[in-house]
Amino acid sequence: MNTGLLLLRLVVGLLIAGHGVQKVSYHLGGSGLAGGTAEFRGDGFRGGMLTALAAGGTQIGAGLMLAAGLLTPLAGAGVMGVMTVALTVKWPHGLWVQHDGYEFPLVLIAAAAALTATGPGQWSVDGALGLADWPLWCLAPALVAGVGGGLATRFALHRK
Repeated sequence: MNTGLLLLRLVVGLLIAGHGVQKVSYHLGGSGLAGGTAEFRGDGFRGGMLTALAAGGTQIGAGLMLAAGLLTPLAGAGVMGVMTVALTVKWPHGLWVQHDGYEFPLVLIAAAAALTATGPGQWSVDGALGLADWPLWCLAPALVAGVGGGLATRFALHRK
């Protein structure tokens, strides 16, 4: 089980962090902060550079925390939050990713929720600190903070 949790944390966490790096820099195929800003403006968001920095920073921080298995419920909430915003952007296109749909953000939300529910496993920073077995009730506040925070961000920053 620890091997599976480690593999899931590394893949999901590092992909999320890499996506954040792309939003704020030219690394990993990114278009720099100007490109991240233009992406958010193109998707109808206010805030420009601050929005791109907040999203990119959250993706980098939450993604690295999830990959390391550090404070997993908090990391899971961060991933669920930014991916909820992404899901709302993709929503009008339907489910499937080949039509620019929300399939991939939904999978990442589910993976973050699953890791929050199971804990990161013993091969993690939480495990080294004796925190690998987070109680299941941590899932509810992580979902509320993550999904609720993502929806609140969408409603607060998206132009109608």
